[in-house]
Amino acid sequence: MGAVLNTAQVPPGAQMAVVGLGGVGMNALMGGVVAGAERIVAVDLNADKLKLARELGATDTFLAGNDDVVGAIREATQGGLDYVIETAGSVPAMNLAYAIAARGGMVVSAGLPAATATFSYLHGALVSDEKSIRGSYMGSCVPVRDIPRFIALYQQGKLPVDRMVSQRIGFDQLNEGFDRLQDVATVRQILVPHG
Repeated sequence: MGAVLNTAQVPPGAQMAVVGLGGVGMNALMGGVVAGAERIVAVDLNADKLKLARELGATDTFLAGNDDVVGAIREATQGGLDYVIETAGSVPAMNLAYAIAARGGMVVSAGLPAATATFSYLHGALVSDEKSIRGSYMGSCVPVRDIPRFIALYQQGKLPVDRMVSQRIGFDQLNEGFDRLQDVATVRQILVPHG
């Protein structure tokens, strides 16, 4: 949410994309809905996550593993999107995000890659396309401002975060829960200590 509302400051009527639909990406998608984005493109490697993304407000979905997904997105959006939020924390996802940003567009990376991962771009194209790249750590959150706002949105039914829960686990399933973090089908798990 914060990457969309605080860092990118996506305005009503904007066209945006979210690359990577884990828990962070689904929240970014819902942030686009709350911001009033006119078009929200969702991109992921998992078809089930794309289905959930449509249910949560995505207007278009694309399977990231498809050949020439960049070309398909750029064609469908007539040249790319104004705001692209990358939440996968991988260099291929960041490359895709940068490639689908329109001229003058902004790419916001909220995914945390490996500490040694590097992302590169053609310097001349950065200048001629006037794109910008921003990082968003913890959604540029100001807790005293944002947490009450997000709770209010949830209470109003505008932030259905419970739709993202893949499973509830107890302490006896904690190791399996960590293993599931690598599973692209898992969106979010909730630890229920006394369940």
